[in-house]
Amino acid sequence: MPYVSQLIGKPVTDLDGTRVGRIHDIIASAKGGMHHPEVVALEVRTGRRSLLVAFSEVAVLVAPAVPLVHKLSSIKKYAPSENDLFLMRDILDQQIIDVNDVRVVRVNDIELARVNETFYVANVDAGRTGLLRRLGLLRFFPGRGRTGPGGKAPAGFIPWDVVEPISKNRKLRLKVPGDKISELHPADLAELISDLNRVDGSKLLESLDPKTAAETLEEVEPDFQASLVKGMPDQRVADVLEEMAPDEAADLLAELPQERSKSLLRLMEKEEAADVRKLLTYPDDTAGGIMTTEYITVTAARTAAQAMKAIRQEASEAETIFYVYVTDRKGHLDGVFSLKELVLAEPKTMISAFMHSRVLSVNLRDSQDLVAQVVSKYNLLAVPVVDDDGRLHGIVTADDALDKIIPTAWKKRLPRLYH
Repeated sequence: MPYVSQLIGKPVTDLDGTRVGRIHDIIASAKGGMHHPEVVALEVRTGRRSLLVAFSEVAVLVAPAVPLVHKLSSIKKYAPSENDLFLMRDILDQQIIDVNDVRVVRVNDIELARVNETFYVANVDAGRTGLLRRLGLLRFFPGRGRTGPGGKAPAGFIPWDVVEPISKNRKLRLKVPGDKISELHPADLAELISDLNRVDGSKLLESLDPKTAAETLEEVEPDFQASLVKGMPDQRVADVLEEMAPDEAADLLAELPQERSKSLLRLMEKEEAADVRKLLTYPDDTAGGIMTTEYITVTAARTAAQAMKAIRQEASEAETIFYVYVTDRKGHLDGVFSLKELVLAEPKTMISAFMHSRVLSVNLRDSQDLVAQVVSKYNLLAVPVVDDDGRLHGIVTADDALDKIIPTAWKKRLPRLYH
């Protein structure tokens, strides 16, 4: 199988044997959603002049000198399209995403595969073998060949159909990720973005749908969130903020310049913006500053069946439904019960019969340290936040409460049982 590094620089001659130039790049087309782009042209350079030669003009690709089937004056030139990849310019030495192993790697070489008379992009070589081949040093390492132990591809070989180019051309324009990217877990996407530079990470984030982008942003630190959205259009950022949990959105806005935060809040839907504005009024190291306003409440006068119906209607808007809070008509916190207790209750049983009237709670002004102590001591997944009159204003989930006690890298790995 030929490699791009072995073809670059090879001399090209026409039908008469007249030298046309040397291969400067290889062009492959990904038209029609092909898993493996087809080689469609060669970029041949002579001096400062470049000539794009259609691959149908190539008689033999793998040869000491690449011959063409026509004279120089009759060569069919190639017109590039938006689906084309210049393998040397766009892919070699670029970062790509290996969606199987969920990692960012750098392309050291590209392997082509021949099927009948057509060549396709087969594999990316992101290992040491590709680097040695590029440097012309592979002959000094006889153990590093095309196949590894058991006839398998050597370490670093990645099939093209499980990678996504991050940038296209030297302007680092992001190629819109396909289904392979959007299917990744937000935590994996966040890790990938963290491995990229800010420009590429921002472009990758911007290419995601608002909901996926919001879930991904929630997996990274607020200061890094701010750098990622710095260059994004305000309307796009506002759409993402609306999909984020209110407390996460407030944390992000607190990291942005005040004028931009105000502008983004004006662009958000009124209801979502109101929740975020409320959170921004509390110091960020208090219960009010780290709480979320997405939770479920019911009144004690309902039956278990009525409560279950209410939960079905409100579940999509709640951050956690592990606990359901019981309030009166003025919003005072009267009790709490778990989803398990609700499921086990008979449908006609009144909530007042199985709810817990003694509810552990924290005050809006309590410190984050105190909240964390309550969560840790009583092994809670969330704790309600009330004002001086006992009215419920929000809840603090365990991961947010423990943010100061457990390093963020470890906190992100806690199982989110309350989702």
